Amino acid sequence: MSEHGTGRGRHARPRGVPAPGTRPEGPEPPANTANAATGLRTAGGKAGASGPADDGGVTRDGSDQAAGRTATEEHGTGLMDRLRKDLRNPLFLQGYALMINTGITAVLGLGYWFLATHLYTAAAFGEGQAQISAMRLFSSLTGLAFAGALARFIPVAGRRTAEFVLRGYAIAGAAGLVAALGFLLTLPIWGGVYADLGGLGPGLFFLASVLVWTIFTLQDVTLAGLRNAVWVPVNSLAFGLVKMGLLVALAYALPQGGVFGGIFVSWIVPTAIALIPISWLIFGVIIPKHVKNTEVSAANPPRLREVGRFLAGDFPGAFSILLILYLVPVIVAGWLDDAPTFGYFSIAHTLGSMVGLLAANMAVSLTVEGSFNAAQLAQSVRNALRRTFLIVGPVVAVVVIGAPLILSVFGPGFAEAGSPLLRLMAIAVLPQTVIEICLSMLRAQSEARKLALVQIGMAVLVLTSIAVLFPHFGIAAVGYAMLGSQLLVALLIFPNMRRVMNHGKTSQVRPG
Repeated sequence: MSEHGTGRGRHARPRGVPAPGTRPEGPEPPANTANAATGLRTAGGKAGASGPADDGGVTRDGSDQAAGRTATEEHGTGLMDRLRKDLRNPLFLQGYALMINTGITAVLGLGYWFLATHLYTAAAFGEGQAQISAMRLFSSLTGLAFAGALARFIPVAGRRTAEFVLRGYAIAGAAGLVAALGFLLTLPIWGGVYADLGGLGPGLFFLASVLVWTIFTLQDVTLAGLRNAVWVPVNSLAFGLVKMGLLVALAYALPQGGVFGGIFVSWIVPTAIALIPISWLIFGVIIPKHVKNTEVSAANPPRLREVGRFLAGDFPGAFSILLILYLVPVIVAGWLDDAPTFGYFSIAHTLGSMVGLLAANMAVSLTVEGSFNAAQLAQSVRNALRRTFLIVGPVVAVVVIGAPLILSVFGPGFAEAGSPLLRLMAIAVLPQTVIEICLSMLRAQSEARKLALVQIGMAVLVLTSIAVLFPHFGIAAVGYAMLGSQLLVALLIFPNMRRVMNHGKTSQVRPG
């Protein structure tokens, strides 16, 4: 639903909320939780005192016992202390929650596609995937293009938070519907794989699906902007389980592919159901608390003109970068015009994109925290980059080594056709991490012009490279294009990012 100083002069933070990045290993706990944090540290010391006694078993006082702990115990305690500090830092807490959500989505996605490839024919699977790709193109493309603005301004929207979120939903939903309608009116040029969308009934159902998925996508960003990203994995877990159950239930009732097939229906119906409880949580519980907690720091909510200026610079770039993720599968489906082969591509591309979302998740958290506290932006960037590579690096290694094994659960054809693409996309996540963190840094600084330049340039590089390489490398061309383009862009933007990290140029922040 993978997938980033501020331009505002507000350096105050909500009461009781710690400033992110106060120290390299995490901030001091807020005043109202200092005693609780001290208690945790004291409890940790007592646990350490139960270690082995020295001097022939003579028990000494707690300090001597702590000094006698083994290196393993010291290392374990150090890791737990670091984790506790990280979880008190909103930057890491929100970023980790979104990364956990990506992990849940990946695991449940593997289960879902495993069932789909074994319960449906290869043709029905490929057709269902093509319809989902088209639906996500217009909903995610328009919805996530507004994600930067939501992540940037929800933290400081104050009493207008609910109004701001609803307007974001409405604008993104309307844009998605207009784009999807244009797609339906030009179906013949997109290839025969989308012929099932012709007709009034399928067309209306497709448009409704685009609207539902748009709002569903923006709910995750809204929760992150409200510093409640911990609810995102819960939502994904419930959605994924219901989706898998419905997929099995519809395997015999709706075995065909297309928009009214079991795959597409099992995808969109749980999405529509999930909107109800999450909307109640956001507007009935979380936003009222957010408004109360930020009544001082967000006493002057952003004006529409300010948000408009940000969108004018951010939207074109965000829209361009999202083309890489959502337009490419639709184009590839049309070029291949072969449902089974597209099924091979879609699994590898989906898994590769999920790995990339790990970097994007911490980047979203960085935008939020940079908006809350501009003074700590440099430290937050360093922390986010360090932690993201610490998590992404091992995941990339596992995917590169185990790509054939991972894909083989779907069948031998998937492993043979998709392994090169999956490996290339996984390696490309390493330079993508630098790009995502840099983009979020620019977003927190409201550097819309630089954002657009980087994002549009990368989209042009990737899409042009795919068009040139596809006749020679087939579906693996997508991986080569992404790796080469993202490596080049990362090398170009890193010097500016390093200057901010080293010097913390918050003096560049423009007054609101």
